[in-house]
Amino acid sequence: MSFLRREYPLAIILVTAVLFVLFGHDWLGGIVNPAVAAIVFAWLFCFIIWGATNVVRHADHLADLLGEPFGTLILTLSVTSIEIVTVAIVMLTGPDNPTLGRDTMFAVVMIVLNGLIGLGLLLGGWWYREQEYNFRGASAYLSVIFSLAVFGLVMPNFTWSSPGGTFSVQQEFFLGAMCLGLYGVFLAIQTTRHRTYFVAPSDARDGGHEAGGGHHGPASGHSWLYHSTLLALYLALVIKLAEDLGHSLNHGLDDLNAPPALGAFVVAVLVLAPEGLGAVHAALANQLQRTVNILLGSVLATLALTFPALLVVSLNRGLSLVLGLDGVQMVMLVLTLLVSAITFASGRSNVLQGAVHLMLFFGYVMLMFWS
Repeated sequence: MSFLRREYPLAIILVTAVLFVLFGHDWLGGIVNPAVAAIVFAWLFCFIIWGATNVVRHADHLADLLGEPFGTLILTLSVTSIEIVTVAIVMLTGPDNPTLGRDTMFAVVMIVLNGLIGLGLLLGGWWYREQEYNFRGASAYLSVIFSLAVFGLVMPNFTWSSPGGTFSVQQEFFLGAMCLGLYGVFLAIQTTRHRTYFVAPSDARDGGHEAGGGHHGPASGHSWLYHSTLLALYLALVIKLAEDLGHSLNHGLDDLNAPPALGAFVVAVLVLAPEGLGAVHAALANQLQRTVNILLGSVLATLALTFPALLVVSLNRGLSLVLGLDGVQMVMLVLTLLVSAITFASGRSNVLQGAVHLMLFFGYVMLMFWS
């Protein structure tokens, strides 16, 4: 009974997934009433966020049991897998949209580095004046993020071998290898050689990185296998519903004649919402190091894993894939990266830094519609 009280969302989400397996073709393919389509989309959107929230909950318990940075790593990889599957489904089922993958990665960078980090720093600084994080860990994150973002999203606009913001096949293979190689090296230093870079300075001095501490409440009393199994079940259901949402999103964007970047923004908000709430909650609990690990880790995993996944999908299906950002997006990306480098240059944060990032996020949203 205690299990049912804790995990009743699993049963409800499972029922929803079964209903869409049985009737999803009719619900998603034959809807002509915009109101009904909106209800189906909202249904899927809310249940995906609910399922992803439970993914975050079990990842949080794993962080408590395994210690950082393993708990945060599990969380970021889980959320990134949802994003990759959703983007791939939208690409494969909808009309040819060669900029969808690029726009989704750009949206993740803008939402996380400006919106969520800005909100976390603003609220944390408001309550605690200044908060402390590990400068070396933030620098490690940003060095890889800067390299992948600029090489993958800016460089294609300046190469001559392939026109229109694209890479040649050889360049795409190099980009994929670069992403996986750098991410592999980063994981090696994060989990073995330099684990102290990714824990709060006070914990590193006290040797607290050997213990848990990612979870914000009391220990659950269950083993890592219990939480890993339930995390995998919730994740599988969320991915199934994300596949259905991809079909619904394609129909909705076509009917509304919305800008293509809006679909990418919706996908990014969908997959980042539970993780972002956890990061902001950590900042309010004066655990800024966990906020930094979650948010910068999310951006890094998105860039490092989405690039190779999209390249594989495009090559296998013969889809066009535009990676280079347009002029306005490039300026926003470079400005965001420069401000992020300044923000994470001291090891301490305050409300001003959060306000700057939030204003950049609002500017990104405004330019999405009126660029």
